[in-house]
Amino acid sequence: MGLGLKKVHHIAIICSDYEKSKSFYVDGLGLKIVQEIYRKERDSYKLDLAIGDNYVIELFSFPNPPQRPSRPEASGLRHLAFEVDNIEKSIEHLQSLGISTEPIRVDEFTGKRFTFFEDPDFLPLELYEK
Repeated sequence: MGLGLKKVHHIAIICSDYEKSKSFYVDGLGLKIVQEIYRKERDSYKLDLAIGDNYVIELFSFPNPPQRPSRPEASGLRHLAFEVDNIEKSIEHLQSLGISTEPIRVDEFTGKRFTFFEDPDFLPLELYEK
């Protein structure tokens, strides 16, 4: 039976500017707020976000978090990928919000199209066409 893993439960992201990142993920990407908690003892917010009914991201704020390098590519988490039905429409939406994307590429193994963009803390995010 092994460990019995079922799925990825959530992804935790620590941001440097809570309001900016909250707006990016909620207003920009369209994630739904499940719950928002302020933890006074840590001077920290915890924002639970969902795509549809699937809880996927915990967005945290902490006072003065250190930066984590993402470019050049460093060891650790490389990027988060979101599935979309129509990559052009998704790119148009991001660009209408002032969010730039890389040129569309094609996955050499699956033939699927994808592109990258960044969140406010330069975390690489990917759109991957279904």
